[in-house]
Amino acid sequence: MTTNEHRHAPEHPARLQWAQLSPDVYKAMVRLDAASRKGLDPTLLELVKIRASQLNRCALCVDMHSKDALAAGESVERIIQLSAWEESQHFYTEKELAAIELAEAVTVLTDGFVPDEVYAKAAKQFEEAELSQLIAAITVINAWNRFGVATRQVPGHYAPGDIKH
Repeated sequence: MTTNEHRHAPEHPARLQWAQLSPDVYKAMVRLDAASRKGLDPTLLELVKIRASQLNRCALCVDMHSKDALAAGESVERIIQLSAWEESQHFYTEKELAAIELAEAVTVLTDGFVPDEVYAKAAKQFEEAELSQLIAAITVINAWNRFGVATRQVPGHYAPGDIKH
């Protein structure tokens, strides 16, 4: 095997094709996703979606939103650093950091609530309507992640411009 050849493990099949089996739910999720995006910066939104998807271990969504972020002009470096954003804060704006931290707090509810200090940071960076949309977008990506993880959707086949969530 040459240094450029890689042996890949076989691709696992999805457990089930939930979007085809529950088309009304899927269509409602697509509409909900579109509604949650309104008024939000697309780059910030992709960073939040990538981070929530990393935390939820949704490979399909990490793949999709990383590709969408790259297609929108986001840097590879900033996408890579998301998994270690707390140690890499200088890559992001204060507003992005507040959004990423809020995404983590809403995604990982181990304390049963979003800490006041996390919410306060976000409230300082976002107008109320925009903050409401951000919370909606974080909630929606978490729902998508749960569909993806529960049904074991396969990453690697998405191309920017395909139907997004």
